Amino acid sequence: MSTYKSSGVDIDAGDRAVELMKASIAKATRPEVQGGIGGFAGLFDASALKKFNKPLLATSTDGVGTKTEIARAMGIYDTIGEDLVAMVVDDLVVCGAEPLFMTDYIAVGKVIPERIADIVAGIARGCVKANTALIGGETAEHPGLLAEDEFDIAGAATGAVDADKQLSKEKVKAGDVLIAMPASGFHANGYSLIRHILKEEKLDLGKQYGDLDKTLGEILLTPTEIYTLDCLALIKLLGENLRTFSHVTGGGLADNTARVVPDGLVAKFDRSTWSLPQELIFMAHEGGVPQNDYERTWNCGVGMVAIIDAASADLAIKALAARGMQAWAAGSVGATTPGAARAALEGDYR
Repeated sequence: MSTYKSSGVDIDAGDRAVELMKASIAKATRPEVQGGIGGFAGLFDASALKKFNKPLLATSTDGVGTKTEIARAMGIYDTIGEDLVAMVVDDLVVCGAEPLFMTDYIAVGKVIPERIADIVAGIARGCVKANTALIGGETAEHPGLLAEDEFDIAGAATGAVDADKQLSKEKVKAGDVLIAMPASGFHANGYSLIRHILKEEKLDLGKQYGDLDKTLGEILLTPTEIYTLDCLALIKLLGENLRTFSHVTGGGLADNTARVVPDGLVAKFDRSTWSLPQELIFMAHEGGVPQNDYERTWNCGVGMVAIIDAASADLAIKALAARGMQAWAAGSVGATTPGAARAALEGDYR
């Protein structure tokens, strides 16, 4: 006799996972959320958009990539969800949008309710940090496609911004200042390179190496910083003097910043304004990774960049410091030949 359970799918385990995650999801809400979990769709009261003159909806989707393999190897699942939220909502805020709600998708080889609950707890915690409602999700069991302990996660979020307050590269001007916000680690990018180094150099995730203040595994699982509320606070404070943001993800600092700089201008970062994180120095040394390669792979200690009118730079830095974000002036925008590179790193790290 064949049953769904004998094929590898356990409906009862899925139901148990839903029960375990309810408490976490209940914390990740907003007043606009209608109903609870368990329906076929999440509901959000769109009358909230009435506060905008001409609301533009913004949407973003992303995953965590192979950082999930570090979580699996460590047997730690309650942090990776924060990475997912950060990757999604901090893309939205680049255009000035306030993230409103998010949904997630978790694929597993075998549903282990406690593990699913841990993953969702991290997602919910990230949503709380971004004031974003978690209004729905899906857990899919894929026996035969994924090993029992393998998993992948993805998510999507929707936000809104007033049309006349939308941030864009067209607002960037020569003389603007680059305000760098520190990364909390490698975030969720470049982990294919990290895992390659781990394998080739036979590094132990459970070991504390050299100047690192935690085990290598703990450092590699440090959740991605969520900048959403800091960025929204800057938008409210500075208005038109804030041009746009650059979320530093895959591709590194220069390549991501180039995406928000118009032709004919160049964002020049001065490396001497900050030091490389110890974990990056360690991984680059162990793997023999050249500077031009790690700068296009890892964030090099900068997770978000605000491009701001020079007269507002000090105010922005002080406002972020008051929120616990120790930002700094890391460079400026200047004129360049049309068609030339739109972002570059200069000098030496201090």
